[in-house]
Amino acid sequence: MFQNIGEMLILFWRTLQALPLVLRHRQKVMDQMFEIGNASLLMACILSFFIGGVLALQTGPVLAERGLSGLLGGVVGISLCKELAPVMMSILIAGRIGSAMAAEIGSMKVYQELDALRTLNINPVHYLVLPRMTAIAVALPTLLLFAVLTGWLGGAVVAHYNQSIAISFATYFNNLEEVVELGDLAHGLFKTFCFAVVVGLVSCHQGLVTIGGPRGIGRSVTKAVVNSIVLILILDYFLTRLLLYFEE
Repeated sequence: MFQNIGEMLILFWRTLQALPLVLRHRQKVMDQMFEIGNASLLMACILSFFIGGVLALQTGPVLAERGLSGLLGGVVGISLCKELAPVMMSILIAGRIGSAMAAEIGSMKVYQELDALRTLNINPVHYLVLPRMTAIAVALPTLLLFAVLTGWLGGAVVAHYNQSIAISFATYFNNLEEVVELGDLAHGLFKTFCFAVVVGLVSCHQGLVTIGGPRGIGRSVTKAVVNSIVLILILDYFLTRLLLYFEE
């Protein structure tokens, strides 16, 4: 575990050192951003829509019993933008994109393509890791904005048409506007950025240390996804504590 942590920290430092070269690889960055952002947008919006709907379905009747159904918009809004959307979108991207990163780089490692790059005096960190890390760090927070808006809409639809809640769209969105502030959205964007760095770093690292044949690639993909999800959930707690401390 400590060896993996050390190797990931070294890889992260080398990637930071290579940031001035990102414009040289801008086409690779754009290709990765398309895969992370555009190709994942529909899936992210569907997932977020139903997360917002379930949240309204669970909390709406409880609030309605106490005569507080008008506060549902704020509950759904805060929960989505500060916690549920950042975590769920990051887990989605870890499964969809992180696994692909680990598999692609792992295949290149197993079939000695990384050695060929070094023979050509091409740094694998600059050529493979830097574009992917940059793309996921930009695309995932952008994806969050669409997910949050779709989740709010999902909560509004359920709150309006569910008989046990039955509040108007105007009441829902007025309360959401009163409760949710720009800082709350920034809270979620910051957490998503940190999660994106973790997913990219873990996935690229697992690809670079892949050994063996196809079975080794499969193990690397599994480790990349599992480790990313575990680190996202652990980091979520500490980031939440940190952000709450600064809000006080």
